[in-house]
Amino acid sequence: MKTGRLPNEINGKTIWKHPLELGLCLLLLGIVITTFLQVLFRFFRLPLGWTEELATFLFMWVAALSIGYAFKTKSHFALMFVVDRFNKKIQWYISSFVSFITVIFLIIFTWKAVEYTISSSDHYGPGTGLSMGIPYSSSVFAGAIMLYYVVRNWLKEKDNWTLTKKRDK
Repeated sequence: MKTGRLPNEINGKTIWKHPLELGLCLLLLGIVITTFLQVLFRFFRLPLGWTEELATFLFMWVAALSIGYAFKTKSHFALMFVVDRFNKKIQWYISSFVSFITVIFLIIFTWKAVEYTISSSDHYGPGTGLSMGIPYSSSVFAGAIMLYYVVRNWLKEKDNWTLTKKRDK
């Protein structure tokens, strides 16, 4: 008898197999707690100087990891109405070309993010005292995660296309 659960459902036993999703949940929880503390202490006229800055840093990480999650689930914007007009072989070539260009862009993006993170690591946030390299390194992680998922998705598409090609023969 079916329980009605989806096969890809994340539960307490499988959450550790999804570190990206776990990280996003923990970061969102951190933003909620930080913002709640900020509101609570301001209500008692005892504002905390570090909460706003920490919430901003956490938000930078949430945004960066969310971009990676969008690449993982292929939920980013795509103009498929043009590509869908071609046959499967041409579609695969177009997809491969787009993946190649995206990989080149992401390598350059990640490299420049590393340079920027290193150059800002000797600056410190006034409220938290954290190195600015910590929030800015979120762009390095975003670039690496996007690069990983672009290559992974392209390899899956390549394998699917190869299997389809063999099956059609």
